[in-house]
Amino acid sequence: MTTSVKFIGAVLPNDEVTDVVVTGGRISAMGPGLNHIEGEVVDVTGLRLLPGLVDLHTHLREPGFESSETVLTGTQAAAVGGFTTVFAMANTLPVADTTSVVELVWRRGIEAGYATVRPVGAVTVGLEGQALADLASMASSRANVRVFSDDGKCVFDPLLMRRALEYVKAFDGVIAQHAQEPRLTLRSQMNEGLVSARLGLAGWPRVAEEIIIARDILLAEETGSRLHVCHLSTAGSVEIVRSAKARGVRVTAEVTPHHLLLTEESALDYDARFKVNPPLRTDEDVHAVRAGLADGTVDIVATDHAPHPIENKDCEWSDAAFGMVGLESALSIVNMTMVQSGLMSWNDVARVMSTAPAHIGGVANTAGTLEVGRPADLVFVDERVLRSFGVEDLAGLSKNSPFLGLELPGKVVHTMRHGYFTVRDGSLVDQRVIATFAREDTIGFDERG
Repeated sequence: MTTSVKFIGAVLPNDEVTDVVVTGGRISAMGPGLNHIEGEVVDVTGLRLLPGLVDLHTHLREPGFESSETVLTGTQAAAVGGFTTVFAMANTLPVADTTSVVELVWRRGIEAGYATVRPVGAVTVGLEGQALADLASMASSRANVRVFSDDGKCVFDPLLMRRALEYVKAFDGVIAQHAQEPRLTLRSQMNEGLVSARLGLAGWPRVAEEIIIARDILLAEETGSRLHVCHLSTAGSVEIVRSAKARGVRVTAEVTPHHLLLTEESALDYDARFKVNPPLRTDEDVHAVRAGLADGTVDIVATDHAPHPIENKDCEWSDAAFGMVGLESALSIVNMTMVQSGLMSWNDVARVMSTAPAHIGGVANTAGTLEVGRPADLVFVDERVLRSFGVEDLAGLSKNSPFLGLELPGKVVHTMRHGYFTVRDGSLVDQRVIATFAREDTIGFDERG
């Protein structure tokens, strides 16, 4: 961890060219003309340098569903996609609703070493929506939980939701809500509209999302607490959040890469890779969430990486599981939909995929920025590459990507976490090497106090 690495010729998000020196796991120098500093030289001329990406919404599936993903394989997928910090959702088995489970996930992340893993604690016991989990214990544990969510299920009871918001305010936590009114989505299979009628599939109305967002914004306004809206997907949801922010409500929101690109038309062939919760919406909704991301109404991009074994996707649509993998493709999709379209700059990409999610998740002191003295979480991207995205680009256990076969712009060349490579020259670094670095990771121990 004490060896210096010197990156020469990187292009910053603001298009300036810089050299970067990494020593002891931290950025020790930045600026042009650092050739005089000793260390291993890595020529990154022409590569875009971003702060290591931060995903506020990842399903690592461990414990309980290791046939879909593990902490190790999920963080390998993260590294390939340029992510250095991921927040692991609580819908595991057992549910991450106790100190013992969140600390298990946290320890597995340390052992894997490919990314910093921050467990998300469940809001309610067993995700059942009946009683609050012990939020304070998870917050004070070694896992230092600050984000709580029943994702996969909605915290439907308004009294429980209000109590949760009030509770986390004491330690500046945030409730991340899966906005889905359960009665309005009973047996729903895809977006409600002409396509669902044509296919004979039960429709999923937009209002089922929007009514929960509106309710929770009022509760957040009443309590003065922080609310985060998971995987916002409709034009109406964007407008509700925009209005709330104008009133000063402490609400943030995320959009997934797939909701930035894909529409309900993808379901026409009954390909269950496109079955997701919330469902793919209309072209109008896609343009609305893009506009919301561009103007800051939507704060971040989060993958909602949701791996499933092949038998849970290669089946009849109505029997298939909801969810898509997305860690490896997220940056390319944002490049395609937001940068190449002219809606956002690379500075904006750094904000919505690194800086802002780090702030929302409470890790801004260790992640999401490029500054001297900070941990060297870096990603170098060749934005000039155009590649046919295939299963060989997926590093996790599951292959349920909706983007297979698409021509995607950009590819991660190097990912560095805490000063050591997790991906180098486009390939994952060997697990045995990573394990050695992880054991020597003093920054990681600093983060854990």
